[in-house]
Amino acid sequence: MTGFATRAIHAGQDPDPHTGSVIVPIHATSTFAQDGVSGLRGGYEYARTANPTRAALETCLAALEGARHGRAFASGMAAGDVLLRATCRPGDHIVIPDDAYGGTFRLIDKVFRRWGIEHTAVGQANLDAVAAAMRPTTRLVWCETPTNPLLTIADIAALAGIAHQAGARLVVDNTFATPYLQTPLELGADVVLHSTTKYLGGHSDVIGGALITNDAALDEQVAFLQNSAGAVPGPFDAWLTLRGIKTLAVRMERHCDNAERIVAVLQAHPAISSVHYPGLETHPNHEVAAKQMRRFGGMVSCTVRGGAAAALAVCAQTRVFTLAESLGGVESLIEHPARMTHASTAGTQLEVPAELLRLSVGLEDAEDLIDDLLAALG
Repeated sequence: MTGFATRAIHAGQDPDPHTGSVIVPIHATSTFAQDGVSGLRGGYEYARTANPTRAALETCLAALEGARHGRAFASGMAAGDVLLRATCRPGDHIVIPDDAYGGTFRLIDKVFRRWGIEHTAVGQANLDAVAAAMRPTTRLVWCETPTNPLLTIADIAALAGIAHQAGARLVVDNTFATPYLQTPLELGADVVLHSTTKYLGGHSDVIGGALITNDAALDEQVAFLQNSAGAVPGPFDAWLTLRGIKTLAVRMERHCDNAERIVAVLQAHPAISSVHYPGLETHPNHEVAAKQMRRFGGMVSCTVRGGAAAALAVCAQTRVFTLAESLGGVESLIEHPARMTHASTAGTQLEVPAELLRLSVGLEDAEDLIDDLLAALG
């Protein structure tokens, strides 16, 4: 199976051999009967360690990223926590984006720093700055591309070269792009992280995360921590995520179509001072995005003239765009990062502009989305 949509629908999802069910069953069990004390029946013993529904999801996730190994978690943050514990020890160092997702920054700055893990935040579009930030103790370069919420683009292949030359690994948070638009492992990344809550699940009805790699030794460490710490998705969560993945290809095309329409409207509106979208030729990293992405995604951010008060007023006026955190669902969302998803960065190098809005452009009729924004912008 080589086509993306074909893999999304079929990888890890053969008809059930016992019943012929074409949809993977929800194996709602905590334990499995054994044929004897010395072996596992079908490889399963206890559902924290492995569950057939979760195994199907993990196989599919790996296939979408063109990888050999995939592990599913209870959330994207749980996946990030396991990756950091698998790759870092006290005294080690991490390079992170200077506009990273607020939850990632909170995990690294507020949790892992207490255990002796140091970090440096740099703009990852600036390759010289990334190279200068590397230390002998650097174990991980943490990349988001596009970043959340400023939609900065990093050159994955170039970052991989910098990381590997220093003996570090490159992890790419591929949540915004999804494997439909971008496959970081093919560009040299060592591991891909997803919040499967977002585009992969795609319906705002499940929380989940994933780590995907071709590194067998790293996957073994991840699997050990997945089982030992236990932050695994339940079978219904895994099933919902699989259900969402089946339509990922067609959904991403519509997300991109609608986002491009929204960007054109925002660019022309006098109340908007700037629009951040990697599909714009004026985006400082547009050429890199065009090189490593199929299309440019469904996330858009913009700054509103009049500062924070004006931005908050727009949030209060939309009716089709729902004021809510998260992203990547079929419905369009609007949020104020400085007060919501990125509040943890206040007062730090990663603080986001107070006049910034982030839009997750959904699958509604584009005309309705445009009318809603125009009315809110006045």
